[in-house]
Amino acid sequence: MSHAEADHDTRRSRQWLAGEARGAGVDRDRLLELGAAMAALTAAADEREPVAVAPAPVGVDPGTPIAKPLPPELLRPLDTNAEMRWTALAGQGYVVPNDRFFVRNHTVTPHLDAGTWRLRLFGTGLRGAPTRDAPVEFGLDELRRLPAEESTALLECAGNGRRYFAEQQDDPAPGVAWGLGGVGVARWRGVRLGTVLRLAGLRDDAVDVMPEGLDPDYVTGGVNLGRVRRPLPIAKALDDVLLAYEMNGEPLPADHGFPVRVVVPGWIGISSIKWVGPVEVSATPLFSPWNTRFYRMFGPGHPAEGTMLGAQPVKSAFELAWGARVPAGAELLLRGRSWSGNGPIDRVEVDTGDGWRPADLVAADRGGPWQRWTARWRPPTPGRYTLRSRATDTTGATQPDRAAPNTLAYLFDGIVDHPVTAL
Repeated sequence: MSHAEADHDTRRSRQWLAGEARGAGVDRDRLLELGAAMAALTAAADEREPVAVAPAPVGVDPGTPIAKPLPPELLRPLDTNAEMRWTALAGQGYVVPNDRFFVRNHTVTPHLDAGTWRLRLFGTGLRGAPTRDAPVEFGLDELRRLPAEESTALLECAGNGRRYFAEQQDDPAPGVAWGLGGVGVARWRGVRLGTVLRLAGLRDDAVDVMPEGLDPDYVTGGVNLGRVRRPLPIAKALDDVLLAYEMNGEPLPADHGFPVRVVVPGWIGISSIKWVGPVEVSATPLFSPWNTRFYRMFGPGHPAEGTMLGAQPVKSAFELAWGARVPAGAELLLRGRSWSGNGPIDRVEVDTGDGWRPADLVAADRGGPWQRWTARWRPPTPGRYTLRSRATDTTGATQPDRAAPNTLAYLFDGIVDHPVTAL
């Protein structure tokens, strides 16, 4: 999450608590019952208890948890999600191929018909205040006829790296046990959200835009929270947000938002709503559970009501199997990637057991959403070794030895101890 995103969500959270922000379809008092003063989120969020999927309407195919094949050499299944294996990037280019891109589903992947799909815009932020039942509509063919743009952007789950809170720091971590594979970079092609908003009749006094997914309703804590949705400030919506219909030169795969998804560069993954359908444009502030109740930091150093997530921190990963076996005495070329929500990567260091030394950065990646790097290593003798990598971004943010603990285990940024054995 960028600083701008955190600022926006903090304002909306305060307005929601004061009754000054709207959230259609969610009863504010009922939502508050999930936890007194928001602190009880830790017992009600999807990371803490089983989630139910609301029944699909009659005649609607509810889909399956994940549609694409999950070859074990490419992806590791995690409930309704799938984590990319870092060995799957060996020999690949800058972007992550579609078949191994991670999957984060709150419910299941729906089966949608591109021919009948519509983008439906409504709300008081549009001229004439069209309603949800009588919106301004665009079909997929209409979007494709508009000026297209391509963006190479990184998407990352806020819980990426969660397993290492428990495995390395002895901080028990509830929820999906992501390693470092809940991240990926792709080339997204589509039309700017701002272009569509203006065509739909955007008013000067619009303040928030809330895309909503077409996957099944999300139920937790006995409360049906409706479809996944999250508001954006109008300034961000008009900046670099894309309504994407292609991923890496192909139509969007089902698991990644077919036929159209939102791509919000620089913001946490939940902002990039998949299977987008309704889009509310409002002249008053909006809220949803996904920016007031979920994706908040609880625990040491945070107030009882929690704090909004900040920017995604710096991370690094080796393109190497966990517990890999390598030949002793032979020179190896270690490869990896580093990234940060604060800005581009400035430098990367590796430690193979004899202290930190600079890695070699791939020059073509400089300034991009992530940075590839290499380092040479010759294991001197057979035995067990621990490989470590740490990155520093252009703001000066560096990976610490230990990540700051928080109750829902978000934003892990610690240095990961990667075990290998030389034979």
